[in-house]
Amino acid sequence: MTVTACLKLLMLPAVLIGALAMKDSVAAQDRLPDGDVAKLHHNGTTYAAWYGTPTDRYGHAILGDGIEGGSLHLKVGGKDYTVTLPHAQVFEDRTPRIVDLNGDGQPEIVTIRAFLSAGASVAVFGLQGDQLVELASSRPIGRTNRWLNIAGIADYLGTGQKQIAFVETPHIGGTLQIARWQGNKLELAHALRGFSNHKIGAREQNLSATVKADAQALPFIILPSNNRRVLHMVGYKDGEFRSLGQKALTAPVARHIPGAQTKADCAAFELENGERAQVCTSDINAG
Repeated sequence: MTVTACLKLLMLPAVLIGALAMKDSVAAQDRLPDGDVAKLHHNGTTYAAWYGTPTDRYGHAILGDGIEGGSLHLKVGGKDYTVTLPHAQVFEDRTPRIVDLNGDGQPEIVTIRAFLSAGASVAVFGLQGDQLVELASSRPIGRTNRWLNIAGIADYLGTGQKQIAFVETPHIGGTLQIARWQGNKLELAHALRGFSNHKIGAREQNLSATVKADAQALPFIILPSNNRRVLHMVGYKDGEFRSLGQKALTAPVARHIPGAQTKADCAAFELENGERAQVCTSDINAG
C-alpha cells in the first residue's frame, strides 16, 4: 500500500475502517481452512465448488481437526450458488467432487454430509432452475461419529450411468459400497467388506483409484485392504462385485499419486515408508 493510500485510510471514520476490516476478515474465514476448490471445464462452461462457513459444531475430527463445512458453494461461469446446511448437519469432507452422474450434460456435486446424531452419508447436489439444491442422498450410517470416504465415481456396473463407490467406516471394518442414483435416493447396489481408504486423523482422502483395462472393459477400483498393506483390484464380474486381484505392500498406503503410473491401465501409490507401488489391470486374476 502506498503512503497516500495509508493517509486516505487513516482519514476514514473509525466505524467505516472497522467495517472494512470485518469484511476482509469474513472473506478470509469463509472458506474451509484445509479445503480445496474442485474445478471442471464441461461443455464449454467452467464449474468450481468448495465448502465454506467453517464450524466446530460436530467435533468428530476424523480429518485431523474439529472444523467442518457448514455450506457448499458453486460457481458456474460468473454466477454463484450456495447451500447452507441446518445446524444438525455438516460437510465432513475437504473438497467436493464435480461430475456428470447421469450423463445429461449438467454436472452434479458429490459430497460427504454428516448428521450430528446419525453419522455420515453421501449427498448429491445440483442446479434446479436458479438454485443449488440437494438431489439425492444415501441413508446416514446411523450413529454419531461414524464416517465414510468416497473411493471413486464411474460406471462400474455398465448401466450407462455413473455409480458412487465409497468405504463406510474405513477405520472399523470398512465396507466398500456401490451406490446408484435412483430418484431422490442413492441406493446401495453392492457391498464388500475388508477395505480402508483413509488413515484416521489424516487430511489425505485420496487412497484409491479407478482404472480400465481397455475401452470396452468396465472400470475397476484399486483400493487398500483394512490395514492398508494390500492393494485390491475390485470389479463387477459374473453378477457380483469382488476382488479380482491383489498386491501385498511393504508398508501401508499413504496416498494415490495421479499421473505417476507408467501405463493408462495402472495406478501408482505412495507408501508410508516413502516407497512407491503400482498396480495394473494385468495383475488381475480370476481367483
